[in-house]
Amino acid sequence: MITKERAIEILHENIQNKNLRKHHYAVAAAMKRLALELEGNPAVWEIVGLLHDADYEKTKDQIDQHTLLLGEILAGEDLDDEIIRSIQSHASEYSGVLPSTAMDYALLSCDDLTGLIVATALMNPEKLAGVKVSSVLKKFKNKSFAASVNRDKIRKCEKNLDIDLERFVGLVLEAMQAEAELLGLN
Repeated sequence: MITKERAIEILHENIQNKNLRKHHYAVAAAMKRLALELEGNPAVWEIVGLLHDADYEKTKDQIDQHTLLLGEILAGEDLDDEIIRSIQSHASEYSGVLPSTAMDYALLSCDDLTGLIVATALMNPEKLAGVKVSSVLKKFKNKSFAASVNRDKIRKCEKNLDIDLERFVGLVLEAMQAEAELLGLN
């Protein structure tokens, strides 16, 4: 099984932008925390978070290849097919792989939520330490704030994971706050 260290190497080999790397770290932290909540394997879920967009710099101008190229990149690695399938399911509009497991739906919902939390933290003088669930939910309702965030994907946590939105935001925020230094938001 691929190690966290190897996943980070793959990420760094494929993603040069430090802010994009931080996005991966945020999603990895959220996925690890959600695995504990949803009886998943924290190590596997964290690796899914670390690698989920690792082909973005190579596919941003050919977005229909997003996650498909990553599947090719990861093909020679020692990892379960469930990892590639889960990564591809978060971009089902390109991959054709539909989410079906708790890990898939957790990735789908937390991916955009981490972006909303980062945007909220950047508006707060205390960065992540000053962010509260209520402030994220307030920004969630304001569709012009972080307009590229897909709120429908975030809200799928309620139907697909049986976690209400407020609790889901709390879990992801808690995970990100624990990694504030790594995310550059301390």
